[in-house]
Amino acid sequence: MRTSVALATFFCMWFITLFVVLPFFARTQEEAGTIVPGTPESAPSKVNIWKIFAVNTLVASVAFSGVYALVSSLEAGP
Repeated sequence: MRTSVALATFFCMWFITLFVVLPFFARTQEEAGTIVPGTPESAPSKVNIWKIFAVNTLVASVAFSGVYALVSSLEAGP
């Protein structure tokens, strides 16, 4: 797999896994007990975006390593 294709694949996988990881660390204003007037109770109270990015990068790296291994084995041939 060429480097440019590998980088593009990793970026796409990272972005897709972001939508999977994003709700894991979400805490609503209702759960936190501090509802800001004019906002719904389901709005996030505090988002630790760096923690989400770190976990997302880890998940995307594991998934990408599987895809890379599969593609490399198919390119090698019998």
